Amino acid sequence: MTVPASALTELPPQPYDAIRALVRTGDLALCSGTAMFSRAIRWATASPWSHVAMIVRLEEVGRVVVFEAVEKIGVRMVPLSRFLSEDATHHKPFPGIAIIARHSEFAEHPSPDQLEHLTAAATDRLGAGFEPGEILKIALRIAAGRVGMKLPRVLRTDDEYICSEYVARCYEAVGIRIPWDGRGFIAPDDFAKDPKIDAVARVAKNPFNGKPTPD
Repeated sequence: MTVPASALTELPPQPYDAIRALVRTGDLALCSGTAMFSRAIRWATASPWSHVAMIVRLEEVGRVVVFEAVEKIGVRMVPLSRFLSEDATHHKPFPGIAIIARHSEFAEHPSPDQLEHLTAAATDRLGAGFEPGEILKIALRIAAGRVGMKLPRVLRTDDEYICSEYVARCYEAVGIRIPWDGRGFIAPDDFAKDPKIDAVARVAKNPFNGKPTPD
């Protein structure tokens, strides 16, 4: 299918309760952001997509969480409610529009083994931080992507990721590969262009409608 840029405006916006009810483990939050790093990725890829994160349902504790790689912080896990929150907290949620998307291999409920491997791949990289040298490598990958240069080995990922590289690694753990041209870096736009990924819903700009943000 793919996720076109029109999804950012044409999909009906959904509040948090509706989003929480529909998401499944392995779903994506594909975002268009306005922060400096997001603008750099949008510039490098000439697309509206700047961030991608992966959603996991932790049914044992009644939580829905988001795994993401964030500049200056690294790989982290946050509750979906915090990721989507726009209230006046110190959570610093993603500044932009989020589309919930789903890979066709997750269209039906995946096997327990697949879910276990996916979640393990996501958690194994938690806390992978960004040192100054690593941030420079990421910046150079973005620049290489802009000019269409094949990625030199020295710039390839080790334990430093931009968001899309991290989610792609998680997907690879269950045999799912996101197509890309091998130049620069695998980008959020590559997820949006994947014919096996489809938009499911658009998150409302104010997903809590003025209500307190849940845990």
